[in-house]
Amino acid sequence: MKEIKKKTLFIVGSGPGDPELLTIKAYKAIENAEVILYDNLINQEILQIADKNCLKHYVGKHPYGKYVPQEEINELILHYCSIFDRVLRLKGGDPYLFGRGFEEWLTVQNRSIDITYIPGISSMQGAGLHNIPLTHRGVSEGVWVLTGMKKDGTLSSDLQLAVQSRSTVVIYMGMRKLDEIARTYVLHGKGETTASIIQHASLPQQRQVHCKVKDLVKISKEYNMGHPAIIIIGDVVNLQHTLTLATEKRHII
Repeated sequence: MKEIKKKTLFIVGSGPGDPELLTIKAYKAIENAEVILYDNLINQEILQIADKNCLKHYVGKHPYGKYVPQEEINELILHYCSIFDRVLRLKGGDPYLFGRGFEEWLTVQNRSIDITYIPGISSMQGAGLHNIPLTHRGVSEGVWVLTGMKKDGTLSSDLQLAVQSRSTVVIYMGMRKLDEIARTYVLHGKGETTASIIQHASLPQQRQVHCKVKDLVKISKEYNMGHPAIIIIGDVVNLQHTLTLATEKRHII
């Protein structure tokens, strides 16, 4: 008897934007997809990898602006999976890191649809392209990754704990919460901690600013830093400069 081929939903991370940072598995899945549902953060060059007959459906979500509701995206996934064999949900960064990818996994489970998750390089890892390691021996003991905007619109309460640690703090979707973030650090006596706001980490239009965490609001306005962006807080932000100064002092001595 001929084996019945199951339809497959690919949940794929496209990384921080640069097509060369795609995994090989992600590249092959995009190349062979019949349908791609993609977000507004997807680099158009990545979509060009797909076959010319591939149906591309935009389901983007502009930060704090117009968006396609998650419920509608879920319905579209089910619709396309009922018609096509290879449906691909393409997300920026990694689908399971503040990407709602697992919500879409849950949508198709128990529906005779195979699911293939393909991880992507997260935006926070793009900090390394700006000479910011997320951890460094003797400087950062770990990484706290938080959302700046929970479902109810509030800042993650975990920041109250993270600010007391010696770990690097990375905040996604936090540009509307800069004042609260800065205030939290100031109240804990850590307003002088270094911070960085990074946009488009791996792309030609990438932008980055450094400041003290207490000055996040002022610097973001001064340099017109908007969405989307990630906020990195901790001594690793200024590590390159600190180590360079230390080396120069040793040479002088």
